[in-house]
Amino acid sequence: MCRAYFTSLWLLLLLAACAPPPIKPAVPPFAESSWEKLPDWQKADLGPSWSAFLQSCHALKSRPVWQDVCTQADGMKNPDNQALHSFFESAFIPYQVFNPDGSTQGLITGYYEPRLFGSHVKTERFRYPLYAEPDDMLDVELGDVYPQLKGMRLRGRLDGRRVVPYYSRAEIDDGKGMQNVLFWVDDEVDLFFLQIQGSGRIELPDGQLVKVGYADQNGRPYVSIGKKLVDMGELTLDQASMQGIRQWGEKNPDKLKWLLEQNPSYVFFRTLPGGLTAPLGALGVPLTDAYSLAVDPHTIPLGFPVFLSTTYPNEQAPLNRLMLAQDTGGAIRGAVRADFFWGYGDEAGKEAGRMKQKGQMWVLFPRGVAPASN
Repeated sequence: MCRAYFTSLWLLLLLAACAPPPIKPAVPPFAESSWEKLPDWQKADLGPSWSAFLQSCHALKSRPVWQDVCTQADGMKNPDNQALHSFFESAFIPYQVFNPDGSTQGLITGYYEPRLFGSHVKTERFRYPLYAEPDDMLDVELGDVYPQLKGMRLRGRLDGRRVVPYYSRAEIDDGKGMQNVLFWVDDEVDLFFLQIQGSGRIELPDGQLVKVGYADQNGRPYVSIGKKLVDMGELTLDQASMQGIRQWGEKNPDKLKWLLEQNPSYVFFRTLPGGLTAPLGALGVPLTDAYSLAVDPHTIPLGFPVFLSTTYPNEQAPLNRLMLAQDTGGAIRGAVRADFFWGYGDEAGKEAGRMKQKGQMWVLFPRGVAPASN
């Protein structure tokens, strides 16, 4: 689903020209823990976690540190819950994740795979374009020029002989540079949220469902319009959910376009094979409903098991389970920070839209692998 964003062009160039190489922390934000400290670990049903773990092994098993673990997992046929507990406890060591200030709690939000109604042709009903990656957008790997910016990319375009930032959301909505339309959809708010989620399904007039997924992004920074409404005093923090934003738009249709354009980030899509069981995460494997997490890969290595301790949306009921770090997200930045994948459809959307919980995280590292060497 790769829901990552790329920092804006001008900021990256400023960093490259003026800033010294970033100082990496000598010690990663992890501390070795024990299984007894994972809430409800002994009672956890690891069956669904196992299915998600095997998906991670598809992507990781060629790496030396994962070969033995994934080979052992592949050899386990229909393991029961006790066998799964024994496997994880013998093969892994849990490390608790810490924020830079030493705290252990962070924000856990949710995302899902939405359904939109669309068409291959523009009509009075279907008038909002879902764009494929534009032909004129440049992709520059900054680490090839500035080693201190390894892993960072920019998105730009040519203006004469100059490379300038790619068009913002407002400019794209006005039609600048856009020719590659995949579909036309009937709701601009649904289209906006599809870009936040990173993948979805388009229901065509004949009932056919077409899967679409993240292709690229315009390089502009992500800005939360929910936070914008809170800062304006239009919504309270508790109201700043997907549902609350939609209701605000229904009450303020003349201001909706302005609000959406406060987030200059814009995501482009591609059609996905119809046989996929679920969206593809940044790891390149299908996500597992309620058992896949989007994380900040600068801290949490993709593919690793993560024990999450949080609560259900709008409830105090504990939600403690073994998840897999299989995706990333534009708003997912920080150590103790994750996005919980709820699955497909309206019910998943309701859960995802309400989820703004506090939580703690433990990453499971294969025995013999220190956090710094992943």
